[in-house]
Amino acid sequence: MQASEFSDTFPLWAIYLATALIVMLAVEAGRRVGRARRRRAEQEGGAPVGAAVGATLALLAFLLAFTFGMAASRFDARKGLVLQEANAIGTTYLRADMMPEPQRSEIRNLLREYAALRVSSGASATKIVEAIAQSGVIQDRLWADAVVLGQQSPNSIVVGLFVQALNDMIDLDATRVTAGRNRIPDSIWYALYLVTILTMAAMGYQFGLTGTHSWIVTILLVLVFASVILLIADLDRPQSGFLRVSQQPMIDLINKIGAPTP
Repeated sequence: MQASEFSDTFPLWAIYLATALIVMLAVEAGRRVGRARRRRAEQEGGAPVGAAVGATLALLAFLLAFTFGMAASRFDARKGLVLQEANAIGTTYLRADMMPEPQRSEIRNLLREYAALRVSSGASATKIVEAIAQSGVIQDRLWADAVVLGQQSPNSIVVGLFVQALNDMIDLDATRVTAGRNRIPDSIWYALYLVTILTMAAMGYQFGLTGTHSWIVTILLVLVFASVILLIADLDRPQSGFLRVSQQPMIDLINKIGAPTP
């Protein structure tokens, strides 16, 4: 996992509070500048400023929708990969039944151990890295058994089907790990916060310029915007936070094939 990602730098509660504070300060700073400007230039109208504020709000809404869509699509992709990998492990396990002994028992037990490692719900970043490394070791042992079987029966269709299933399982491991590391880039986070600060400051400037301001509306705006940012950050975290990728397909597989024997 890439711990350097922006959304991993702070806990979710800190992101929520920091976002709320940033929005509140930007609105208040803009309001004070607008109020000072109104005192110095009463002739300045509110219509041009209102149009500019509307344009920046539309830009901010577009950027929020874009970022939310990116996070949601990647979250859904991770859920789909859990199901695909569970199916691939299950297929490999079933085809291992047709292998001769002693490879059959060893392969089946290695697959049970492998499936247990692939359940990453609630695991820390360090444990996930360790599980990925252990998965690679098991893959090497499984492939070594497949090589032995291939050398013993080079023309066997059954062995060929097993090797194909094992290869698909290994490929899905790389795909799932890559999907877990595929996060919202830091540049998008920085751009989102920059546009947020400028937009909220422009809105506060309009409040001060027109002399109309409601703290209730401002507080609601702060809470709603901070909640949206919190949701995006939560979706961008594969296995932490409130929204987590369901590991139920892998858990169902483990319940079906059993736990590994020591």
